[in-house]
Amino acid sequence: MSGPRASTTHPAFAERRSTARPSGWWARAWLRAVEEAAYAEEELTASRRLARAGRIGGIRVEPGRLTAAVEDADGLWATAVDVPVLPDADVDAFLEAVGAVSGRVSALLAGDLPHELVEHAEEAGVELLPYGGELAGTCTCSAWVDPCVHALALLHQVGWLLDADPFVLLHVRGLPREQLLARLHAERAPATEEQEADPDLDVAHDAAARAARFLERLESGEPGDLDHLL
Repeated sequence: MSGPRASTTHPAFAERRSTARPSGWWARAWLRAVEEAAYAEEELTASRRLARAGRIGGIRVEPGRLTAAVEDADGLWATAVDVPVLPDADVDAFLEAVGAVSGRVSALLAGDLPHELVEHAEEAGVELLPYGGELAGTCTCSAWVDPCVHALALLHQVGWLLDADPFVLLHVRGLPREQLLARLHAERAPATEEQEADPDLDVAHDAAARAARFLERLESGEPGDLDHLL
């Protein structure tokens, strides 16, 4: 989609000794795509080991691209992975899917990205999660496979980011958090204005106000014709 390529650089991860897989739904779904992208189990195993080694620099996330410096025994490499951004039509369909469920806009505005949104987005024809063949790596190393071990290691660590903040996925798919929230505010504003201008609501508010005035006069014992207040 059009717009500035807003970027965020996440701090480098320290070395990890545990081989446990991430517990979050979004991270597990992302790592399934990473496993699909690997050329062979050998590269996948080596990339997991490299990701845990604490040898990857800060990860820069921007719409359509993930980048980081990756170091191994052979040197320091500039590594990137391209991820397709959502077309404008898919973004519109996604926002409609968000608004189709009561409370979902408020949840997203509060920073919650419910995983059932994937199913509803797919029903609208939007694939939020990329598949393995869409993850195209580039690296300054000499490996002939794509993505190489360094790119796969980077993708593993992106899964760790998703474990803490699923909005990283929407960012790389072309919807940075601030842009997404601004669109949601814009989508909700017309509905709010329409609701405020609803004549039925105006009648209801007027009736409630007249009833309150009637009860107040009745309780005070104030004389006079009360019929006009009803």
